[in-house]
Amino acid sequence: MGRSWIFILITVLTVSNGFKILGILPTGGRSHDIIGAAFMRALAAAGHEVTIITPYPAKNPPPNYHQIELTGMLELKKQNEVNMFDYQGSGPLAFTIMLIILYEMFPAITCEYVLKHPNVVNLLNSNEKFDAVLVETFISESLYGFAQHFNAPLITFSAFGNSMWTADLVGAPLPLSELVHFWDRFLYTVFDYVDKAYYKWRYLPAQKRLYDSAFPNAKLSFEQQLRNVSLVFLNQHFSVNVPMPYPPNMVEVGGIQVDDPKPLPEDLQKYLDESTDGIIYFCMGSNVKSIDFPETKRQAFLKAFAKLKQRVLWKFENDTLPNQPPNVMIKPWMPQNDILAHPNVKLFITHGGLLGVTESMYHGKPMVGIPIYGDQTTNVEKAVKAGYAVLLDYNELSEATIYQAIDTVLGDPAYGRNAMQMSKRFRDKPMTPKELAVYWVEYVIRYRGAPHLRSPVMDLTLLQQGSIDVHALLVVIILSIIVINLYITKILWLKLVKRKVSLDSQKKRS
Repeated sequence: MGRSWIFILITVLTVSNGFKILGILPTGGRSHDIIGAAFMRALAAAGHEVTIITPYPAKNPPPNYHQIELTGMLELKKQNEVNMFDYQGSGPLAFTIMLIILYEMFPAITCEYVLKHPNVVNLLNSNEKFDAVLVETFISESLYGFAQHFNAPLITFSAFGNSMWTADLVGAPLPLSELVHFWDRFLYTVFDYVDKAYYKWRYLPAQKRLYDSAFPNAKLSFEQQLRNVSLVFLNQHFSVNVPMPYPPNMVEVGGIQVDDPKPLPEDLQKYLDESTDGIIYFCMGSNVKSIDFPETKRQAFLKAFAKLKQRVLWKFENDTLPNQPPNVMIKPWMPQNDILAHPNVKLFITHGGLLGVTESMYHGKPMVGIPIYGDQTTNVEKAVKAGYAVLLDYNELSEATIYQAIDTVLGDPAYGRNAMQMSKRFRDKPMTPKELAVYWVEYVIRYRGAPHLRSPVMDLTLLQQGSIDVHALLVVIILSIIVINLYITKILWLKLVKRKVSLDSQKKRS
């Protein structure tokens, strides 16, 4: 009893000296919420008083972790739920089409929903004060107005790494030059222009209308707020991604959601411990659901799994699965990080979402990747290039291709060794991602938004950013020099010709 009171006293004293931080997680996507909640839990553990707007309230939060639930959002999301296999596709065209769909849908079903939610309206009408506002950057620009409303520095985070949405906030370059093949660079450049045009001329005006309506007293306009972001966190790490040049207020915290493994439920612990031939963990994430696999592809998995000596843990969103082999266990939800940490797990079959790929790599598990949409193909291709994964095309799924992919990875020890090497490289950091995130949030608050971190690029026009005006002047100067030289050459040539004609005439007369 005495120790409990001491713990409560320490917590209260710590919180009283901490900062007040508001976190806004608007997407309704479970994987996105996991990343955002990881930031807020880390800040709460560091002694700060956090308030989080989320559709996924945590159970038994600590006293300094306050939650404003977006009630009804998950039900709305379920009503609009689609079969993600219908959006299967990779390449720049498929990616651009997906972005345009998001641009059209998300402002209404996320931003507008958040801004008009009674619980959020109560917060906006309260006398609350915050030292910083943390918002996920995922089609959520109108929500940056919370920083204006509470007169606090704005910090954003990306759940999947760097993109146009994050790079433009701090003036970071985002070159496509890391793509080796010319046609890859050509196609991605073309569709990048399409994306930017749609984003600027169609999407941002819709977000501006929401911003102006919800925050009429904002000191900064919508455009000004977009250029006044104090800090951007990226859920990636240079050990895995292509190294990129970042300004100091763009910080990589890849793996922030990875916690120390917790004890597994008794049935799972027993199932894994007794799997002497190893475990294959199969999960298609939170948005892509295994239950939505077409029947032919689902049966292909079952037939391939039946041939294996290993046991299979399959995250399957139902309690029953027809033709389920005896070596397969299904559950609608599984503690993924804790499962991947188990030494008997030998392979992870995944859709290639960044969270799963990161957790698999952190624990040194090789993969078979079946990307469906978005960044999943890129994530799996990076793992293939690093030598710890095999990419399995969704359109080519069959009993034979599934079995072959599994046999390739499990039959070659190099995949496991490469996975462990990547794990070692990824973990080798001076600070954990959580410690790094806490440090930089505190830094921004201590220095009142840390404007000294802001790149001067943010105050330049597009012409100035690309030095197009300078290059144009250089072209004019070079062309002028060429024209002048041509003119002088012409004059000299005409004089020489005239002189030659004169000399010839003189010779004829003589």
